[in-house]
Order: sequence, then C-alpha cells, then structure tokens
Amino acid sequence: MHGAFVLSIIFSGVILVLVIIGSTVLLGMKIIKGGISSKGGRAEAEQARIIQEVYEGLNRMETRVEALETLLMEREGKDKR
Repeated sequence: MHGAFVLSIIFSGVILVLVIIGSTVLLGMKIIKGGISSKGGRAEAEQARIIQEVYEGLNRMETRVEALETLLMEREGKDKR
C-alpha cells in the first residue's frame, strides 16, 4: 500500500517535470521561429496562462496526494496498534 503512495508522488512529479520541459521547448521553438508579433503575443499570453493553470493544478494535486498519504499512513499506524 505504501508503494502506491510513493508511485503516485513520483508520477505527479514526472508529469510536472514533463510539463515544464515541454513548455520550455515550445517557448524556445516559438522564439527561434520568428519572435513574437502582436497577434502572436496574444496567443503566447493565452498559452502561458494555460501552462500556469496546468502547473497550479499539478501543485494542488501533489498537495492532495501528500495529504491522502498522510491520512492513510496515520490510519495504518492506528490499525497496527
């Protein structure tokens, strides 16, 4: 059971890292292709907003997983007594 918690934490961390790396690569490709025009600036701002929402959602998910892990570990400790 403890392994599932560790796996979920590792999984959420991997997702977070992939999102950060992917957004960095996409931003780099966008800059290299020709910079940011006024129309492109609006699209870039929208993409940045979406990426921030995903990042914040992943942070909230990580917090929830940690809270669940704590609750289940406490329950497991009570069951052993």
